[in-house]
Amino acid sequence: MRYDSALRYYPLKRIEEIEKADLVVGIPLAEGLSEVIALHDCDIVSYSRELLARLVYPVVSYQHNFEYCKGYYSRVTDRMHGRVTRLFATPLVRSLMRMLGPLEILQYYDSFRYMLSGEFAMHHTLAASVRIPADWGLEVGMLAEVYRNCALKRICQSELCENYEHKHQHLSLGDKTKGLNRMAIEIAKSLFRTLASQGVVFDAAFFNSLRVTYLRLAQDYLDRYQGDATLNGLFYDRHAEASAIEMFCEAIRHAGEIITENPLGQTLIPNWQRVFAAIPDFRKRLYDAVQEDNQ
Repeated sequence: MRYDSALRYYPLKRIEEIEKADLVVGIPLAEGLSEVIALHDCDIVSYSRELLARLVYPVVSYQHNFEYCKGYYSRVTDRMHGRVTRLFATPLVRSLMRMLGPLEILQYYDSFRYMLSGEFAMHHTLAASVRIPADWGLEVGMLAEVYRNCALKRICQSELCENYEHKHQHLSLGDKTKGLNRMAIEIAKSLFRTLASQGVVFDAAFFNSLRVTYLRLAQDYLDRYQGDATLNGLFYDRHAEASAIEMFCEAIRHAGEIITENPLGQTLIPNWQRVFAAIPDFRKRLYDAVQEDNQ
């Protein structure tokens, strides 16, 4: 393995150009100089070198045999953040477990301390074999790809920092194409399509029951979060949290309608193994294009 080469950074605008995430992985694969590829948000206010070190260490260390490391952290200022994880993704996965039983894929999702963290590192062989989603379901879509292509014992989690702070998205209550509203819909679509690939059959009655189950479970969580906030002297707006849950419940309905009409959805970009096999000189062509662009 090579550890003597300098770190290489490929910045990516998280919101406007998320579809380029696959290209950002392809560039170091084309160079052939990187054993480990790490992705993380570029708007982290509390960023430090230690965060990156903690993210990549489990994969680069000779003492371990991990191929994929998912980061987690606390999201607290004067209040609790991480609304999509706390109020949507976690109760949605646990609602699905109540309805479908302890499917391994759902237990896998639920095992992550921060399912929607955008920070992860992977060995270059795994990076070449996964298909990176091109929407706001990136995080759960990547977890599904890792589940398909990597042994569970080679997946780990790492606490990256004491506290994590970055740009916060708006709820966009009245607009399904923006903010956390859009994010929740695309996360739900990704989860449903992953379950469909595992043989789960969906219909309108299932999604109606899921919304009721989710709503009850998510509302129960409000008491827990209010208690956490009170105990730790944090501001807690219960009405705003309840409004977010109602919006997320509607996102489940909308995602269910999309899945019912179009179960397959948009075809994922082929993984890099297939690209390099189909176009033998593509590594050089991509590398040359990047070098020319950097001139």
